Amino acid sequence: MKAAAWMTLIVGLVAVQAVLLPYATVWGVMPDIGLIVVCLVGLFEGELAGLLLGFTLGWIMSLFSAADLATCMITKGAVGYVAGLAGRHVVYLAPVVLLLGILVASCVSGLLTAALLNLSNQQDWWWAVRTVVVPQAVIDAMVGGALYWLVWSRLNIQRWVSEYRT
Repeated sequence: MKAAAWMTLIVGLVAVQAVLLPYATVWGVMPDIGLIVVCLVGLFEGELAGLLLGFTLGWIMSLFSAADLATCMITKGAVGYVAGLAGRHVVYLAPVVLLLGILVASCVSGLLTAALLNLSNQQDWWWAVRTVVVPQAVIDAMVGGALYWLVWSRLNIQRWVSEYRT
């Protein structure tokens, strides 16, 4: 049953990222829903779940984008693992810390992708940072904070997190 839920989550995220989000761009970039969900799953489910979901989503989502396969897998897997560590060892994760964590994770992922791409003379590395990496990191942090608030306020996460951490 759990495998079916994971597969549904993965297929749904890939479909939303590939089909719907290109129409929901802000400042010319769209949020990386995979990175945000991997962070939240790692936070709520633990290190192993975040790591495995990050590797899987990184691999599948790199097939539908121009991103490098290894970069997507490593960054999303590392984000899931670090979020799982934070979820297990931090008693109360403030929303500001979560926003900063998603912001930094998105910046690192974008910087690695920009460093590995062969940019033209008109599109140098600083151009990529200024026009793509930083706006995407800000949008990812805002969407991640909104999803965290939605999950935290609508579901009984307090009881579930206290059972998960014991």
